[in-house]
Amino acid sequence: ADYAALGLSPEELQERMGKWFAWGNKMKDAGILRGGEALTPQIRRVSGKNRTVTDIASAEVKEVIGGYYTVEAENFDAVEKIAQDFPDYDLDGTVEIREVMVFDR
Repeated sequence: ADYAALGLSPEELQERMGKWFAWGNKMKDAGILRGGEALTPQIRRVSGKNRTVTDIASAEVKEVIGGYYTVEAENFDAVEKIAQDFPDYDLDGTVEIREVMVFDR
């Protein structure tokens, strides 16, 4: 979620960040966290044969990717269980689970 666009108060933002840190620490303590980053709401899109460049505010797109976590788990069901604690469901947030493709070299 783009918290600035939602108009959260400083106190609400601090509480929200506390939930994020707690969720990240839970995954770290479980030994499954392998990485991740929060992403800013600014987007620069390069597309098409002509490499058209467009600067987009997150408010202009249907879905905002606010960040990602890389975790190690047995399967999708295990990650779905981890996702139950995602902090932004109450803001209509969504978790998308993707598997990292590994190539033989």
